[in-house]
Amino acid sequence: MQSTESTLFDKIFRDNNGNIVIAQPPNLPIILWAVASLLKLVFTSGEINIGLDAVAYGALFTWGWEELFQGVNYFRRTLGLIVLVGVILSRISA
Repeated sequence: MQSTESTLFDKIFRDNNGNIVIAQPPNLPIILWAVASLLKLVFTSGEINIGLDAVAYGALFTWGWEELFQGVNYFRRTLGLIVLVGVILSRISA
């Protein structure tokens, strides 16, 4: 007989379909952040670098926000919160 009660592990790591979800394929904000961050290594100064920095920041902020409020489980939502707080703190301390 199988219990229908969710364990703490289930609540943290499983999605609505019962799959354990820790990592997912990259979505648009993560891809955009990665591309902008890599291009910042090529364009190390000037207006292009400033623009790429803004795009990278905005994309990572968006990803963290989406994970925080739409993450498939508590692990992903916590990950979104950590990234969102980290991105904001990196701007405050810069």
